[in-house]
Order: sequence, then structure tokens, then C-alpha cells
Amino acid sequence: MKLYRISFALLLGLGMMTSCDDKLDLVNPNQQTTETWGNTAADLEEAVIAAYNHIRMEGTYARVGYNIDVCRGDEVWNSSQVWYMPFDDLNEPITDEIGQWSWRDWYYTITVCNYVITKCGSDNNALNEQYKRIKGQVLFLRGLAYFNLANYYQNPALITDFGAYSTLEGLYAANVQEGETDGFAQYDRVLDQVEADFQEAMTLLPTRDLGGEWSKGRATSGAAAGYYARTLMQRHKYSEALAVLKDIIGKRYGSYKLMENYGDNFREGPAYENNEESLFEVQFLDHDSQGTDDEWTPVNTSANATQGSAIESNFGPGDFGGWADLSAAPWLYNLFKSERTTNGNLDPRLYWTIGTYEPEWDGFEYGNVCYTVPMSADVFIVTNNNFGGLPIAKWTNLRTGLYDKVVTGLHDGINLRMMRYSDVLLRAAECENEVNGPTQQAIDWINEVRTRAGLVGLNLADFNSKDKLFEQIANVERPKEFGCEYGRGLDLIRWGFFYDAGRMAQIKQHAAVNFWTKSDYESGTCAYTPKDPVSYDGCSKSSFDTFVDGHEYLPIYQGTLNDNPNLVGNSANNSTSNASYFSSKGWTVHPVVDL
Repeated sequence: MKLYRISFALLLGLGMMTSCDDKLDLVNPNQQTTETWGNTAADLEEAVIAAYNHIRMEGTYARVGYNIDVCRGDEVWNSSQVWYMPFDDLNEPITDEIGQWSWRDWYYTITVCNYVITKCGSDNNALNEQYKRIKGQVLFLRGLAYFNLANYYQNPALITDFGAYSTLEGLYAANVQEGETDGFAQYDRVLDQVEADFQEAMTLLPTRDLGGEWSKGRATSGAAAGYYARTLMQRHKYSEALAVLKDIIGKRYGSYKLMENYGDNFREGPAYENNEESLFEVQFLDHDSQGTDDEWTPVNTSANATQGSAIESNFGPGDFGGWADLSAAPWLYNLFKSERTTNGNLDPRLYWTIGTYEPEWDGFEYGNVCYTVPMSADVFIVTNNNFGGLPIAKWTNLRTGLYDKVVTGLHDGINLRMMRYSDVLLRAAECENEVNGPTQQAIDWINEVRTRAGLVGLNLADFNSKDKLFEQIANVERPKEFGCEYGRGLDLIRWGFFYDAGRMAQIKQHAAVNFWTKSDYESGTCAYTPKDPVSYDGCSKSSFDTFVDGHEYLPIYQGTLNDNPNLVGNSANNSTSNASYFSSKGWTVHPVVDL
């Protein structure tokens, strides 16, 4: 026992002696720094989740960031005549802070992505499979962020190194270089980086087939390839985009196919979301599994956050609890009505796009319902009671049979399918037509999409020019397949419709509406219905009546310019036309063709 006590005392003494030299270094887990955190794969996996979370914010895809482009197109108009008005009328002022929300929230995403990319290093050969997936996902998300920033704001600042934030010069980055007089040099630089990010992500990420369960809800090589092609097309690089799209069709980046039921792309739940048609979608919690806290700010710290979107709130009719902001254009409705299926029925895509009563819908899917409430022929359900409007059914539960009203706020649980295989097919057809068209191959890809809808196939003999087939793709096939979805505004920009008198007249006609109220209709003040075709001459308004040159893009918010003296405004800030840039690239606008 004595020997034991001596030995213990000796050990204790040695321990005390060594403790004088080795200090205990503890790290407070609640006060991590960029040096102490992010050095393991487990840390970076959490950062990846944070990056995905940032694309579900107010300015990215939870509400405003998605709907800005929906408004910018010619398929949707602002039936509330309040919210989204400057975006719908394409005359957003530089003092409107809402126009800055997308800028703010996409840069949140970029900051997280830059941190992870910097931690992963530049040598991809040194990365194991887990690190490749980590880096590939944030490269995709950074590419997605800058794709949106460039096509919303034209000349955003470009920051790709997390270390840049350590200096004021890096933090307050410039968006022009010496001697530049407009924003398009920066536009090209940013999209060069977007292309590079998507290309690198394509090499690092697995296909959806190899990714298995992991790939559900995550970016894959197929998602990166799809967005790479989309970016190339935005810059009229049709030959390069066609090669990528052919590879997607050829299953190089995974197996995709059209769902037999078009409506499966617009329902919530594991039976429908992340399906075989989806290349990439934004994940929202199903309605009955959400929390209660609507987090409209970028903080998103509540453990009880709803984790849904507010798209349904904007689209939903006022009589069913919606905010009644946005409606489908009468042009889009009548485009659907102009062509029947081979069985003499209405195009089923109309059912899932616009919430109207049609006799053909009795017995189809959930029937003639609006939020489970039966609709009738003699009652017009409009979006907004003061101005009318055809309710948008997409991204809402108007046709899903789940709920009897809109639960407003960030409660919409339907995942936003941002890229579907039908988009790959129609983009491939467009690129084929631009490069070689018109060709039977382009017709075949279009007919795959038409066959799913039950429509008769197109014949090459009916399209004697590239211009005519383009007209069919741009103003028939794409509006029917993607009506009221994000992307139409981007298309109008890349097609140059804002820079051609004939095309401007066309989209003014597409966006023409007549205000309608039940009381006016019943009193005989107006004899038309919300479904009737609208002539631009004498209509109540068109979204493009007040278009100001350069405002196909959003201005950079004046408060942001004041905060960062290294930034300059863009074409929307200065109200200058971008027609000369478009033509300087050698790009041309397809003339309007009667079909």
C-alpha cells in the first residue's frame, strides 16, 4: 500500500510538472471560426445543407425570387395590381428594396459555397468520393446562384474565393473593369464562371442512378449538365448545348424519362417528388410535416420553421384564402383550347396549369374542383375579386384534392421542379433547329412531349423554315408544357424579343388582359368572361405597356450602390437599350411567323 501511494504521488507530480508546459486548449463549440470549423467532411456536409437551405429563401425560390421571372414572362399578369407590379410591368425603380432581395439571398448562397470550395482545395484528384460530392454540390449551387444573378441583374459582382472576404477590396467587389462603359463585359465574365462551375460539377457528381437514395433532392451530374446546357443556350451557343443535351438524352448523366401522368410533376409527397422526370428540384417539407414559424428574413434560425414556399399564396384565389396576386394570361388559356388530343379531349396540361371549370374535367383526375370545392359552369372562380384573372393551378393544391383552402405563408409543400426532362427534349429540339433545322430529329423530340399530352404529332413537311419551327417551339410547345413556371422571362431575353418591334407587339398581345368583376358581368357592364380572348387594342392593360428600355433586367438597388462604391448600375439603372449588345454578338431575332 505504501509503495502504491509513492507511485501515485510520483505520477501526480510528473503530471503537474508537464501541465506547466502543456496548456489545455478548449474550443467553444458555439464560437467556431473559419479556421477551427470546416476541416472535416462532417463539417462540410453541414455547410452543404446550409447552402441548399439558402436556395429556399424569400429572394431565391421561396417566393419573390421565383415569381419575378414568372411575372417577367408573357404567360402571367398581376391581378392584384399591387404586389409584383414593377416586375410585371418591367419598370422596377432603383429605390424598391424588394428588387434587392434576390441579390441579397443569392449572395448568402454564394458565401457558403465559396467557403466549402475553398476548404476542398483546387486539386480534385486528391479528393475522395465524399469530398468530390461535397465540392460538386456547392459548385452546382454557386453556378445556379450566379446564373440567376446575371440574368436578373446583368452585371453582378463576381467573388469566387472565400479569402476575398478578408479585405475591404474583396468584400466590396467591383462589377466593371477600367475602361468598360456597360455591364455586358461583366455579364460575360459571370456566365463564363457559371459555365465553368457547372462543367466541373458534372465531373465530380454521380449520376442519379449511381447516387441512389443520396441523389434524391441533391444536385447530380444530370442536374449540372442540364443547367450547363441552359447557360450555353442563354448565350446562343447552340451547337455546344446540343451536344450536352444529346448526352443527357443518351443517359450519360443518368436515366430520365417523361412521367406518364403530367400531373405527377406538380404534386407533393414521396410518390411524386424527385421522380424520374426531374433533373433538379427545390425541396420543401410536405404540408402536414411542417412547423409553424414563417421565416421571411434571411436568418432562418427557428427550429420550428415551416420550410415550405409561398408560391401557392401568391397564385391562390382570394375566395380560397390566397393573396390573389398572379393570374394566367387569357392568351395561354386560349392557346390550350385551340388544340384537342387525338381522342378529342382537352390537353391534360391545362388542368394542371389553369384552374378553370371545363365539362371535360368531370371524372378527370380530381374532377372540376377548386381546393376540393366543386366548380360549376355558371360560376367563374377568379384569382382576384377586384380585377379577375384565371387562377394558376401549378405549385398549388387547387387540383391535388388534399386541402379545401390555401394556408397562406411559407406553407406550400410542393417541390419546385426547376428542370424536367421535357425541358431537355424541347431544348434539344430548339438547338437542333438552330444548328441544322428544320429537321426530323427536332420534330421527333417535340413529338415525345406532345405524345405524353395525347396530341397528334407534328410533321416536318408543315415546317418549311427554321423560323416557323422556332415559332412552334417558342409560342406553342414551351408555353403549353411550362406555362406559369419559372423560365419564360429568361427565354424572352435570350430570344431577343425585347429588341424587335414585331416581337414586342406579339408579347404585348400575349399579356393583354381585361379586368373583370362578377358585379360588372351580372349588371351587363361587361359582356366578356375571364376566359375570352383579349385584343390588345382596347384591353384594360398589358404587362409590357410600360416597359422601359433595359428593364428586362432588374436594376441594382440604389442602397446597394451606396454601400459599395465599387459597383456601377446596369441597363435598368440607366434605362438604356441592350439591343446593340445583342446584335454585336451576331445574334438575330426570329421574325414572327403565322402558324
